[in-house]
Amino acid sequence: MKITNVLIAIALGVVIAFSGCGGSSNTIKLNEVTHSIFYAPLYIAINNGYFEDEDIEIELINGGGSDKSMTALISGQAQVALLGPETAVYVAAQGSTDQPIIFGQLTKRDGTLLIGREAEPNFDWADLAGKEILGGRRGGMPAMTLEYVLKQNGVGDTARINLDVAFDLMVSAFENGTADYCTMFEPTASDYVAAGKGYVVASIGQESGEVPYTAFMATPSWLNDNPDKAEGFLTAFMRGYEYLMTAEINDVVDSLMPSFTGSTRTSIQSAVESYKSIDAWVDNPAMKESAYNNLLDIISSAGELTERVPFSTVVDNNIANKVAQKFVA
Repeated sequence: MKITNVLIAIALGVVIAFSGCGGSSNTIKLNEVTHSIFYAPLYIAINNGYFEDEDIEIELINGGGSDKSMTALISGQAQVALLGPETAVYVAAQGSTDQPIIFGQLTKRDGTLLIGREAEPNFDWADLAGKEILGGRRGGMPAMTLEYVLKQNGVGDTARINLDVAFDLMVSAFENGTADYCTMFEPTASDYVAAGKGYVVASIGQESGEVPYTAFMATPSWLNDNPDKAEGFLTAFMRGYEYLMTAEINDVVDSLMPSFTGSTRTSIQSAVESYKSIDAWVDNPAMKESAYNNLLDIISSAGELTERVPFSTVVDNNIANKVAQKFVA
């Protein structure tokens, strides 16, 4: 395992651990890796009152990167984190005590779109040879999945992924002239295109195939102390997913608007339809071991993993399986 500055920051977060989360007994402090319609079922569950039905109050915090979200979880600043499962693999490989556990999955594909400066209706991945792409932080899923896709399309050695710009600063860097392409989540991508600043040329998730991309994590101690709350959390999330997939698109947009006040209805609808088209969300919160192995393949391909971490070390599907039974047709 490569020890990057990111992982050192996680370790420091443990050392300077906060003493507790505070808040009322029914509050869950949830740290999300970023704020994106990629996580639409979660926001629908919040805005439609599904968590309240489970006697849960969500306090949502934007972490601005998987490393920061994991640090918040380990240090006690959050009780649940929504982030890339690769981060749990990294922490497990370092032998962490009270290893954060994945107890539910949200997305099953990469959610980034490749944005270019010019329209490319006949885009081919070979066109990226010699080009620079803003791809996120080293060791993060967006960067590693992009690298995996480039390798699969024969341009892994000729396209350059810029890993020097912080995840939450990539869009502004691209707008200011850095790189030829940039990866963006929705609704940022649709907003960017609508503003006439760039063009969607490809979907990374459509190209990469199924892989566990974003998951809910908590420490074993919290899960052991709060099994009913964890079950209620996943139940509310799955109700959000069902609404997303069955409600009229205008109603879905209505449910998402409170979480994306800076975006237009058109951008939100476009983002939802974009993610639906690539089958981005899970219909069962239990992570598949086969999909987890695909994740390890991508991490290994990026040179970030020297030893494969067993599925059972980082995933516990007991609560997810129980919740899934409530939603079986």
